[in-house]
Amino acid sequence: MPESIDWPRAHPPRRRRRFLLILAVLFGVVFGGRAALSYYVDVLWFESLGYADVFWKTQSLQWGVFTAFATATFLILYGSFLALKRAHLADLPIGQTIFIGGQPLKLPVEPLLRLIVLGGSLAIGLATGAGMIGEWPTLSLFWYAPRATGGVVDPIFGKALTFFLFTLPVWQLLTGWLLTLTVIICVLAVFFLFITGGTRALGKRRDSYLTSPWRGLSVAFAFLLLALAMLVYFGRYERLFEDHTIFGGVTYTDAHVMLTGLLVVCAALVVGAVIAAVNAVSAPRGRWLAAAILPAAACYVVLQVVGWYVSSFIVKPNELVREQPYIAHNIDLTRQAYGLNRVSSREFPAETTVEAADAANNQATLQNIRLWDWRALQDTLRQIQEIRTYYDFPDIDIDRYEIEGATREVMLAARELNVEKLPVSSRNWINEKLIYTHGYGITMNPVNGFTPEGLPTLILSNMPIQSTVRGLTVTRPEVYFGELTNTDVYVKTRQQEFNYPQGQTNSLTSYDGNGGIVLGGFLRRIIIAFDRGDLAKLPFSDDVNKNSRLLMRRNILERASRLAPFLTYDPDPYIVLGDDGRLSWIMDAFTVSDSYPYSSHYRLDGNLINYMRNSVKVVIDAYDGTTTFYVFDTEDPIIAAYRRIFPSLFKDAATMPPGLRKHVRYPELLLKLQAEVYGLYHMIDPEAFYNRDDLWTVASEVSMGEGGQQVTQPMQPNFVLMKLPGETGVEFVGILPFTPANRNNLIGWIAGRSDGAQYGTSVVYNFPKTKLVDGPLQIEARIDQNAQLSGQLTLWNQQGSHVRRGALLVIPCGRALLYAEPIYLQAERSPMPELRLVVLALQDRLAYGPTFESAMQALFGGAVSSVSAAAVPTEQVRRPASVASPELAADLNALIAEAAKDLADYQRLTAEGKLGEAGQKLEELKRAIEKLNARQR
Repeated sequence: MPESIDWPRAHPPRRRRRFLLILAVLFGVVFGGRAALSYYVDVLWFESLGYADVFWKTQSLQWGVFTAFATATFLILYGSFLALKRAHLADLPIGQTIFIGGQPLKLPVEPLLRLIVLGGSLAIGLATGAGMIGEWPTLSLFWYAPRATGGVVDPIFGKALTFFLFTLPVWQLLTGWLLTLTVIICVLAVFFLFITGGTRALGKRRDSYLTSPWRGLSVAFAFLLLALAMLVYFGRYERLFEDHTIFGGVTYTDAHVMLTGLLVVCAALVVGAVIAAVNAVSAPRGRWLAAAILPAAACYVVLQVVGWYVSSFIVKPNELVREQPYIAHNIDLTRQAYGLNRVSSREFPAETTVEAADAANNQATLQNIRLWDWRALQDTLRQIQEIRTYYDFPDIDIDRYEIEGATREVMLAARELNVEKLPVSSRNWINEKLIYTHGYGITMNPVNGFTPEGLPTLILSNMPIQSTVRGLTVTRPEVYFGELTNTDVYVKTRQQEFNYPQGQTNSLTSYDGNGGIVLGGFLRRIIIAFDRGDLAKLPFSDDVNKNSRLLMRRNILERASRLAPFLTYDPDPYIVLGDDGRLSWIMDAFTVSDSYPYSSHYRLDGNLINYMRNSVKVVIDAYDGTTTFYVFDTEDPIIAAYRRIFPSLFKDAATMPPGLRKHVRYPELLLKLQAEVYGLYHMIDPEAFYNRDDLWTVASEVSMGEGGQQVTQPMQPNFVLMKLPGETGVEFVGILPFTPANRNNLIGWIAGRSDGAQYGTSVVYNFPKTKLVDGPLQIEARIDQNAQLSGQLTLWNQQGSHVRRGALLVIPCGRALLYAEPIYLQAERSPMPELRLVVLALQDRLAYGPTFESAMQALFGGAVSSVSAAAVPTEQVRRPASVASPELAADLNALIAEAAKDLADYQRLTAEGKLGEAGQKLEELKRAIEKLNARQR
């Protein structure tokens, strides 16, 4: 009987090979078929938008990255295995004998090991390639970025900005990749060391036990040290991005100790790599590998000790003097990174008198004070303009339009269809996919237009859309693409689509656009149905024909993100009515980076960035989904690189239609971030910056939170149509006021400009530091402390309704600040708020009235008579003139004061236990309320 049984080497029979082949094909079909079909549908979708070349370019870049890294990873790992195996071939065990059922079975160790490593290398290579696909923008920017030599350079290394934005991220990526590979190879070398060492020990071959096995590990260790040297070398540049307690970037200790010391550590690692390599070609010894790392370790320890000494005993005692030039670098480059170098600074006197407000010369500002809080308007529109439960107004937008020859600030809302709100009995495939396909129309109202009942005065409303202004019409009211359109629909079918309700019947329509994917023949329909999850319905529907179209990715944010995933988008797009009557969405898009030299990091949507530009405006047609990217910042190097990658995706801003161009605005998201950064970086003097003696924050306001509770939070940008101080024309600007840190009084305000040649610039108005200017919270306190006003609000809160206060607006007017707050009354059983009071205030004066005109009259007197006459368009319904008369207002105020006094007396007497007298006061309070209600009628 033979001593052992060799592993069978015969090839498997044909039947077994055929079975394995069929199994592999089925596996590929199941797991790869759906991906292939998705790619096909994606191609159709990009082609329908005219961006097929964008799709193929993106795919070529992604697959190029995958192939390059997967192949390189596999070759490096498997090649390293072959090299290590060859170095240890003489000592590898030929086979291992095991016994099964008493019979010896010899396992071939080397072929089995080769098979395991082959599979492992392939798996790691594929996983690495798949992981690197997400890095295609980084690698593509490096490849396509313009190699500019001028412009901004960092003050420490003298490198151009393009090095930090495009080149350094790639080197960091490659260094991390190489370091991971060298660690794996070192682990493999240690494995070979153990198995060959064990073989030698078992074979009692002591003569070479301490020599040859270390050769492979020495070579692998040399490459590991070289990878670490690369990591340390490029890590020096990362010191420019570090944030410290006082400022960001390189510090005195970094510049004088750490940067040079890290070069020494890098050199020591290279020397260690040389030692390890020499150890591999000479008589290898394990102790030489320990010696190879010692120089770098010693240098690193010394560097840390020296750095600690310099930081503790040289910098800290004289920190301002030592760090001053580096603080100056941080201030300068942070301002550039966030575009604050485009912000001009002016002085604003913030005077307190009525004359300083100069009402007669600021009529445009006063006519466009926004008295409709967007939350209150949204709730009201949901009651009076939804018409059906399946419609919704997801957002309220603010813009400016030409109305009767004058530019007016208005509020718009798109009426979108929410399929989730369809009756349960109507939730079927035909209704959701073929009939209820779109929303309908918009509403538009002036920001301060109210009916006698306190409801919005609508310029555009109802279904079909009715307009009260000549020349302002909607020719394509259907909204197929919007913020709530999260489902696919099929159009141009035999089924008529629901357009809008009309009496006892419904108005029906058919899609007349060219958007979407043509379904075509049966095979294409099967593929589309499989990809979109409609396999059981779409191929067998008699309503769908070859000319029908699929509208997919109708959510405008998802649509833009799929076309250009490398951009960051403002989550609040706004609807625009063009001159041609079509509805379009405009969305701001940004390029961001976290590797701008010497710039401090700030958080944006959970990510830390230190560079931001509003380089692109995205326009999406609400009817056919046409999506266009317009470049508005040609100086941004990042968008310039992407334009070289995707030349057909981007268009110049000059090509935007004039009807849309005049509605472009300063981005709200950018203004908020710039205001946050400016609060610290308006201090350009390093000493003032170090001491933080003039730190600003965005002013806080009281707003309604969840559950109707009032919460204090930072103010949001308020878009105002106004004449900026020192300017002659009316502009549409976004405004944010500043307060000193931990204080409530105002110290300045920033305005982002949106019109004409001033688009994209900002101006900051500084208040005198010797003058105390009330902030929003202080004005809110003054409103609460006004006896007559608080008494009226208390009464309203006790009559089956509750008071809802709108956002307090801070509006520069002339040389003064005007504060405005609308107050609504909302019944407990109705979510529809109605305007009941308008509160206006200057620094030392507060007035209110049931209408904007009466409040203006009470605050300004005769100086505002011409303003009141133009407060709303003549077509709009107004309150009767008698309501706004000063005599009636004074009478109402007296009654309110009387009721407030009776209420206070009632509460005091009740607390003192004088219930009889309290009852009398309660009767007097009721009579006062009856008089007040009678006068208000």
